[in-house]
Amino acid sequence: MNAPSTSALAIDVRGLQKRFGERHVVNNVSLQVGRGEIYGFLGPNGSGKTTCIRMLCGLLTPDAGSGTCLGFDIVRDSAEIKRHVGYMTQRFSFWEDLSIRENLDFVARIYGVKDHERAIAHSLDHLGLTHRASQLAGTLSGGWKQRLALAACLLHEPQLLLLDEPTAGVDPSARRDFWEELHRLAARGISVLVSTHYMDEAERCHKLAYIAWGELLAKGTASEITDSLGLSTCAIYGGDLVGIADRLRDARGVSQTVAFGSALHASGTDADTLLATIEATIRGTGARVKPIPTSLEHAFIFLMKSGASNSGAEGR
Repeated sequence: MNAPSTSALAIDVRGLQKRFGERHVVNNVSLQVGRGEIYGFLGPNGSGKTTCIRMLCGLLTPDAGSGTCLGFDIVRDSAEIKRHVGYMTQRFSFWEDLSIRENLDFVARIYGVKDHERAIAHSLDHLGLTHRASQLAGTLSGGWKQRLALAACLLHEPQLLLLDEPTAGVDPSARRDFWEELHRLAARGISVLVSTHYMDEAERCHKLAYIAWGELLAKGTASEITDSLGLSTCAIYGGDLVGIADRLRDARGVSQTVAFGSALHASGTDADTLLATIEATIRGTGARVKPIPTSLEHAFIFLMKSGASNSGAEGR
């Protein structure tokens, strides 16, 4: 078995393309993920995230594009990539009628892990699963199933983890524990590409990429992405916020309106025009307006709306 490359990049792919019939699922996507980096992969359902991940780990062959994963060519060396990457699917994909230990034993044998009993014991201990080792996987809660899946991913000591919405349906406490573990793994030099819909998780990534309808719309750190859009945002408090939102929709200088708790947030690319339009709209309503920093969530709502508009998907 060849050893993984020690290049500074764990993932370096350019121009990835994939079609399924007439549908262009991935269109010219390029990604570079450094060693020990947690890279967040964001986008709406059906945006092409899972297809990209499957091309990176050798489960799908791209129609066009090139690059490497851990130094292995994504087209020629797919078998090697599978041996050196840990892939966690969206859905729990282990055997519910087997115990945690039996599941890990099966996975370890598939990968040909040397001294697999020691590796299993280490994995159980590391992820706090030892006291549940005999429990059937089908009886586990979402958070414990997540730990089992991560333990299985780590058995063969991969240098890259590809995690496809790993915390979907998991409670906040389990999500927090999971992300603390990801940061411990990254500190050991393990790279992580993780897709997520949660903005608090996105903010815990070192870098981010946003994909919509198969196209990469933005990438960089959270602050780089937010700054690149040039959005200004105002919070509106009091008054009939539903009615105000209706009047602001498609108004001059307003790119989007989003309800946030007891406030309405409005964003636009021209700060002066945005504020003037809001002030004119709320005059006499008892509402008040205050400029606030544009958050990552504002930025991604804007990107999703822009991507839908550009693809013709808006309103479908």
